[in-house]
Amino acid sequence: MPEGHTLHRLADGIRERFAGRAVRVSSPQGRFADAAALLDGTRLLDAQAWGKQLFIEFEGGRFVQVHLGLIGSFDLFDGPPPPPRGQVRLRISTDSITGDGRASYGDLRGATICSLLTADQRRAVVDRLGPDPLRADADWTSAWVRIARSRKPIGALLMDQAVLAGVGNVYRAELLFRHRMHPHRPGNTLRRGQFEAMWDDLVALMREGVRTGRIDTVRHDHTPEAMGRDPRVDDHGGEVYVYRRTGQPCLVCGAKVRTEVLEGRNLFWCPRCQPRFRSRAGASRRPVGRAAPIGREGVT
Repeated sequence: MPEGHTLHRLADGIRERFAGRAVRVSSPQGRFADAAALLDGTRLLDAQAWGKQLFIEFEGGRFVQVHLGLIGSFDLFDGPPPPPRGQVRLRISTDSITGDGRASYGDLRGATICSLLTADQRRAVVDRLGPDPLRADADWTSAWVRIARSRKPIGALLMDQAVLAGVGNVYRAELLFRHRMHPHRPGNTLRRGQFEAMWDDLVALMREGVRTGRIDTVRHDHTPEAMGRDPRVDDHGGEVYVYRRTGQPCLVCGAKVRTEVLEGRNLFWCPRCQPRFRSRAGASRRPVGRAAPIGREGVT
């Protein structure tokens, strides 16, 4: 499933091609035909992402909400639109309406959600979401309040879109590794400073993801060039510490990366770099959370 940086890149691409222009809107597949007819010929005003939700604003106070889900894609192209191929739920395009000679189009396929909303309905969706690390108006303390009150594992809380919007399985696994935190550590055992450091790190990682279009989380010392190893080969791309590296040696300590399922999604972690949390009362040694984070010096 695309993570938050992908939706922000998509919103940027839609704004660059269509914002301020009258557009053609259609539903070749037919499932969005009635709504498309209302939007056809109107101006597209803006596109904004909030976590994994995309909102495309049209004049008249109308918004198209898109959630790509597991298999959805929204592909953008420059040039005149060809006849649609496959199951295109939504097509946005420019043609002779604008008279400026610029032609672009975008095709949405396989989305979990493609709905036409009013401004109030959009606001109701956003109100159910946690802060998005990629938004300038994000307030990390609202996520902290929910985490500090919860006994659920931090590995589950980070994936809860009502707690944090936009974090998916890759960022969840990598963020926990970089902060030496076991995914089963209860949320209410974290200290405020620990979570603030995680938030700042997440903002930096996700901004880099928007810039490059891929998720890279390893510090410079652990890149293929620095370690003399082969680059990672994976359809998700990017250099990572633990995500989808089950059974492979940890890039930091050499222990085998482990995996298990938590709330229907695979966890990945290093048992040596991310040992189980022990409370002050139940352990003679200091909590794992005091260990120096991995990779805080910056991303690749």
